[in-house]
Amino acid sequence: MYAVKTIDQRHKVLATGSEPELHRLVLSKHRRGQWSFPVVIEPEQAQPWDDKAYLESMRPDHDTEEREQIKEIRHAHRAGKHTIRALTDETGYITKRVSYLVHKYSLPLRNEYWRAEKYDNPNEIITGQTVELLGDKLGAPAQSIRQASYSNGIVCGYYISRVPRV
Repeated sequence: MYAVKTIDQRHKVLATGSEPELHRLVLSKHRRGQWSFPVVIEPEQAQPWDDKAYLESMRPDHDTEEREQIKEIRHAHRAGKHTIRALTDETGYITKRVSYLVHKYSLPLRNEYWRAEKYDNPNEIITGQTVELLGDKLGAPAQSIRQASYSNGIVCGYYISRVPRV
């Protein structure tokens, strides 16, 4: 393989192919005035192999993985699974992951639950089926969580809300 490169513009590659094809291409481009700058035909050198870059390209993309997971959860939701436990059983993901994605993408559930959303990071969400369970997760008394839910207050840096039955 050969490459047509510019001489004065940092050896920019204009075309690649066999040597006779490139000679014809260069002559026709010069005759038409499309390439008024000097070019050179050189053998193309193989790029050095970079293991680190190759392994980086193999690493899964977190956003793509999350989109696939929420797609499966939405499919199960349309199929009639309207609780976190049913969605977990249907998709095979762990309960914590299903709960996080359901609340991040605001899928309506039929059972009521308590939700705590971080004040400065809306992606950090903690949920619980009961106020006591949410209190254990936050390290706060259940009564203060219940009072904060009535006034949309903050407990331990989290906005507290009660998501009613749909």
